[in-house]
Amino acid sequence: MRKEIYITDYSCVTPLGFDVESNWNAILEGKSGVALHKVIENQDAFYASMIDSEKLNKEFITVFDSEITNSQEFTRLEKMLLLSLKPVIEKHSVTANTAFILSTTKGNVSLLKNQTELPEGAYLSKLAQKIADFFGFTTKPIVVSNACVSGVIAIAVAKNMIQAGKYKDAFVIAGDEISEFVISGFNSFQAIGSEPCKPYDKNRNGINIGEAAAAAYITSEISENEKIKFKVLGDSAINDANHISGPSRTGDGLYGSIKNAMIEANISSEQINFISAHGTATLYNDEMESIAFNRMELQNVPLNSMKGFYGHCLGAAGLLESIISMESALHSTLITSRNFEEMGVSQPLNVIRDYQTSTIRYILKTASGFGGCNAAIVLEKMI
Repeated sequence: MRKEIYITDYSCVTPLGFDVESNWNAILEGKSGVALHKVIENQDAFYASMIDSEKLNKEFITVFDSEITNSQEFTRLEKMLLLSLKPVIEKHSVTANTAFILSTTKGNVSLLKNQTELPEGAYLSKLAQKIADFFGFTTKPIVVSNACVSGVIAIAVAKNMIQAGKYKDAFVIAGDEISEFVISGFNSFQAIGSEPCKPYDKNRNGINIGEAAAAAYITSEISENEKIKFKVLGDSAINDANHISGPSRTGDGLYGSIKNAMIEANISSEQINFISAHGTATLYNDEMESIAFNRMELQNVPLNSMKGFYGHCLGAAGLLESIISMESALHSTLITSRNFEEMGVSQPLNVIRDYQTSTIRYILKTASGFGGCNAAIVLEKMI
């Protein structure tokens, strides 16, 4: 019999706050991190969800002043990652059997600006090792960098490695920041929206880039006094091999990922209480998701995209949105899919329009990304 795997603790650093409670309260108040920002000197301001650097630096100094030396230097992203992991790691022991898993798409890509040689810190392995060393991990860091499904897959990697007996427990950390490189890339696809994003809406016109860091503790051993107890029931990741940046029009990869995750979880479509979807607010992604969800007969399940609150946080999105989904279950509250007004996909979906009280036991979290990658996990609130 396979080990049961649990998420028992988590934290996050976002434009809405530097802890989970602040983020949850901001969401309930209808606040969004999406606003106009000017990132590239010769380009107009655009809508994005960006952490205030001054507040970030102040928080970092407050939290880590006694633990860092003058010789230690940290990039903006590293500060985000350290702040997100700190409150989680304080509550759990790091042993020789503890995994450290980093999810990121671009890491310290900003270090490449105006450089003729590749800086050591730009390697994702070096970024992971620096964070791991700071907190005293002795196992070799694992990096998950698979476009925008990275955060969901990182949870699955932790689950499967613990079940396989490779590790006793794991700290999963995820983060990406807004940079000129990222903005230029999405601009080249003409994918950045000219207004706050509207996932699944008829008038959607593109994504808002976001930035965040998040961390979670995953284990096979829990105590009765754990305040947060979610079981990772099933997972799957499938590549539809459709296009370097465009999703399968039939939703094959996402459909297969959801199906496999639910088979492993041993639950039916009727048992899913809530779907935290990817919902980027691009024309093809949202349409593809609607097809995949209908193929799985999930069209009546309450669904939202959190991109209207956080923008698209790349490698942090899957973990951050899983955390907010678990908070939804703990508070028995379905969160509105911000900015959604009129259905803009061909297949029916039960997009959440208003905050509402609801019993949430089984959560389906999905993600899709460049290169045709798709992923899904099923979480169960322990009651």
